[in-house]
Amino acid sequence: MASVFRIDPLGVFNFYLTLIDTSDVIGTLFTVALNYKVAAFSECAGLDATVEVFEFKEGGVNDHVHKFPTRASHGNITLKHGAIYLFDDLWSWHYDFVQGRGKRKDGIIALLDEARRPAKVWKFTKGLPMKWVGPAMNAMQSNIAIESLEIAHEGLVLEVGA
Repeated sequence: MASVFRIDPLGVFNFYLTLIDTSDVIGTLFTVALNYKVAAFSECAGLDATVEVFEFKEGGVNDHVHKFPTRASHGNITLKHGAIYLFDDLWSWHYDFVQGRGKRKDGIIALLDEARRPAKVWKFTKGLPMKWVGPAMNAMQSNIAIESLEIAHEGLVLEVGA
């Protein structure tokens, strides 16, 4: 009887964000992903990249249109989590920009395996906290207070074998 090798997909519930100033970091990306955790989130959206395509319609060629890649663009990353009262690092990062003294940061979003080791690691560059949304409050409901942060950035890389 042949043995069956099974590969299960990673659970999307197990991830965290790390913000880094690359001039201060010593070590590999894997070391950073393990040792510089900033915040855990319940939701992360916007890990995407799109390549724009230029279409060229060549005269006399009627059976197809030539398509050429031009440039890549990346969507904004939106992170959501339950509001906690002890740490306001992400609010402070956003508010520094509101006050005109903010500093862009690179960031790492690590998807963890069941043993809580980084399985996939995305790195974004020159992050800019463009929108912070506080919790919606309603005394008639008993929902968790959720806050979110939207980050614009200039590039996203999947670090293979982090």
